[in-house]
Amino acid sequence: MTDAVGAYGERVAEAHLRGQGMVILDRNWRCPAGELDIVAREGDVLVFCEVKTRRGTGFGHPLEAVTAREAARLRRLAAAWTSASGVHLPHVRIELVGVLRPARGPAVVEHVRGVA
Repeated sequence: MTDAVGAYGERVAEAHLRGQGMVILDRNWRCPAGELDIVAREGDVLVFCEVKTRRGTGFGHPLEAVTAREAARLRRLAAAWTSASGVHLPHVRIELVGVLRPARGPAVVEHVRGVA
């Protein structure tokens, strides 16, 4: 996947999350362990969101790319971000946003809450 497709998907995901009432706290946060695509707040919940974007389903649905190993990595990154930022809320949730960018028409967004 090209960086442009990934960046597009992250913009679409951010707009979707804002539309759900979330406040975006950080994007593309990096540390030695990896990168978090989007960190958001929904009330008293800190939300760590992984975004997967595909131009088609030839290699599977975007959300199929998130394995148990990837979920464990996201949990470690969430802990690292919380420690580095000093932001502590009573609840934490890890979510996935799959963005399918067809050749024509609007993007198709699938948002899965509380995956890890």
